[in-house]
Amino acid sequence: MPFLKNTWYVAGWDNEVPAEGLFTRTLLNTPVLFFRDESGKIQAIHNRCPHRFAPLSMGRHCGNTVQCAYHGLEFDGSGACSKNPHGDGKIPRAAKVEAYPVVEKYSLIWIWMGDKEAADEALIPDFSCLDPERFYVAKRYLHAKANYVLESDNILDLSHIQFLHPSTLGSDHVSQAITSIEQNENTVWSFRQTVNEIMPDFLYAAMGIPHGTPVDRWTDVRWDAPANMLLMAGATPTGAPRSDGTQTPLPHLFSPETDKTTHYWFAFPMPVEMGEQGAAIAEQQVSGLDVPFSTEDLPMLEAQQNMMGDNEFWDMKPILLVGDAAAVRARRVLDKMIAAEQASE
Repeated sequence: MPFLKNTWYVAGWDNEVPAEGLFTRTLLNTPVLFFRDESGKIQAIHNRCPHRFAPLSMGRHCGNTVQCAYHGLEFDGSGACSKNPHGDGKIPRAAKVEAYPVVEKYSLIWIWMGDKEAADEALIPDFSCLDPERFYVAKRYLHAKANYVLESDNILDLSHIQFLHPSTLGSDHVSQAITSIEQNENTVWSFRQTVNEIMPDFLYAAMGIPHGTPVDRWTDVRWDAPANMLLMAGATPTGAPRSDGTQTPLPHLFSPETDKTTHYWFAFPMPVEMGEQGAAIAEQQVSGLDVPFSTEDLPMLEAQQNMMGDNEFWDMKPILLVGDAAAVRARRVLDKMIAAEQASE
């Protein structure tokens, strides 16, 4: 399947790439090698030596370069071969690998796998809730054996939490929520509001509302291509304005590993002013969310993918429900962006 190339994908948490050493991850069916140069800046190059096609990740980090373990060729962050230890040391003209623009921002590593000249950092969506200067960020990662757009669908249509997460995130009121969508250029918003809802115990504890209190709950999701989402979750006692309630930003970020596998990052941030207590709360809450995400969402999405096989989503003629509106809109936006990009090429 085609991927959108001229966009920022999440490649990892900022702490996944060590100061010394190598880190590799496949993105968009492409094996990428990450390392930090001597100044600490992250570099990203194709993880395949052009000589005998050995994985560079089997090699050695040498300050500003990576040395291939097979024949010792060294490559810098630009992808150029900077050292040939053989013969007179002349470097073959074709001795280079693809390099990718990378940015470290919002506790994340972002990678651009399209036209390098178009890689504008300002195009990274706003995830300032993950700014490590302002928030303690409790980080988690999951690997899903499912297409990344199925993952987007799952977050954009939260009507499923009534049925898939009845004891942790859902309730009998969810499917009767008031819903709407908005689109601002290529950003899609999904708005979901329940009224007079009794939530699961986990959510009362998380939101600091007395157990059993009828609440008005909202789960608003912002989607930016290709699959970067910010979920704003909150609640108030029924009838009270939103300003009286507690709202938590919950990032959900997906990047395709292959056509049928996905990298998934999610987090729970707390203000640094809360100190160790805030850090402990963030870790407790993200661990609580990890349970339904990994034991309920993940098996369902992987089962979906298994049933779909190699078929394209729209070719299977899915029936549509009211809760699908935002996911369908996001799919249409993404398809249009990919088509426009391919036409320009």
